[in-house]
Amino acid sequence: MHVMNKLRQLDAYPKINEDFYSRTLSGGVITLVSSIIMVLLFFSELSLFLHPVTESELIVDTSRGETLTIHFDVTFPSLACSILSVDAMDISGEQHLDVKHNLIKKRIDSHGNVIETRPDGIGAPTIEKPLQRHGGRLEHNETYCGSCYGSEQSDDECCNNCEEVREAYRKKGWALTNPDLIDQCKREGFLQKIKEEEGEGCNIYGSLEVNKVAGNFHFAPGKSFQHSNMHVHDLLAFQKDSFNVSHKIHQLSFGAHFPGIVNPLDGVEQGQQTATGMYQYFIKVVPTVYTDIRRNKILTNQFSVTEHFKAAEIGLSRSLPGVFFFYDLSPIKVPFT
Repeated sequence: MHVMNKLRQLDAYPKINEDFYSRTLSGGVITLVSSIIMVLLFFSELSLFLHPVTESELIVDTSRGETLTIHFDVTFPSLACSILSVDAMDISGEQHLDVKHNLIKKRIDSHGNVIETRPDGIGAPTIEKPLQRHGGRLEHNETYCGSCYGSEQSDDECCNNCEEVREAYRKKGWALTNPDLIDQCKREGFLQKIKEEEGEGCNIYGSLEVNKVAGNFHFAPGKSFQHSNMHVHDLLAFQKDSFNVSHKIHQLSFGAHFPGIVNPLDGVEQGQQTATGMYQYFIKVVPTVYTDIRRNKILTNQFSVTEHFKAAEIGLSRSLPGVFFFYDLSPIKVPFT
């Protein structure tokens, strides 16, 4: 009890007898102002705690053997999904032609309404029954083997649908000038499907995983192939003189999202004024590491961009109509903490 009494009598701020002090207006004002300042300082510190300041620095990027993930969502209001393809290549020589994996295409009408969504790429093969493939003349236990029209790599190679013929032509470096002369394409109505989609647009979105070196990826009409060490797109099969590659980039990023990131091409819209042309975006990718307050790290990238439009003519080399993204990697990495 003696200890409890001592604690009860303990007072760090002993009160002064009222005979020794007086209340004044200035004292009240000082008390009020001091209280307001303390409240403001409290909320200011609370705000700084809840919204920490992000600091950045510049260091040399010493990473090796990494890959780059490109996320995109682009709409072509005047280019049908059936003729649109995606290719990617880099300075190491690696190529991804007519990319179909991790890719979704949405057919849209002239008003932007979705007609159909499909995960496959350009010219997907039609699934048919054996009798349908051979016009109903297939004998018992006979296996149908369609002609590749001289583009087969071996004597036992078969091309049983239009896509397989086009792929064989691509590997050979040939252009498919008239699909109606190819039995498989004529039977599947290749040109008829293209005509049915005339006037439609295409929303294409997905991701690409590429080597972390300089390169490019592009959206262009026609099936791509290599010819005389040149990257070529077969446009003759579509029997069109011009292609409108007007487009809107809903989203384009090189890696994961982090708070405060600004992707300069998000929402960019380009309307083509000439008959056909090539849109070129030159991108500088900056490796970035974002560390949050819980010390979780996000390995991603920022980028800057310049753009250029070049009028193109069908049939001229290096004048392929389409939308091209040329990217290069900065040797400097930016950590955010």
